[in-house]
Amino acid sequence: MAGGKRDRIKMTPDEAASYLAGNFKVQVATINKDGTPHLVTMFYALLDGKIAFTTYKASQKVVNLRRNPAMTCLVEDGVEYGELRGAQLNGRGLVIEDHAELLKVGRVVGSRMAGLPVPAVGEPIDPGIEAGIEQAMAKRVLVVMEPDEIVSWDHGKA
Repeated sequence: MAGGKRDRIKMTPDEAASYLAGNFKVQVATINKDGTPHLVTMFYALLDGKIAFTTYKASQKVVNLRRNPAMTCLVEDGVEYGELRGAQLNGRGLVIEDHAELLKVGRVVGSRMAGLPVPAVGEPIDPGIEAGIEQAMAKRVLVVMEPDEIVSWDHGKA
């Protein structure tokens, strides 16, 4: 892509933040021990403006991040060429075991996965649902994306 077109389709920082806030699925890449990529799709929530998701403590992505924190996240959508939009975040995946922070994200993602109304991060939820999410989070950790670089595109701007 030529520099001129690349500059025209790049999202502004506010557009990229709004785009990330309006989505909930992210492709997450970490690096396996043999150097190959490990790529999965996760539901996410924004925690202090950063992509955050919960995952099992023993998952391959956590094993990879504990060895090498390099992580890339991709949020994208669109079907036709002129509709393609996305943001690629390159940086580090932080594995966080703080239970309160884990629950903030777990409530949002858990509600979405259960097909329930999705609360804002940090908002209380129905006590019955809360108990189930507490139980589901017992074997999980929080992963937060600390981006060093964000590359974005919105072909609708071309």
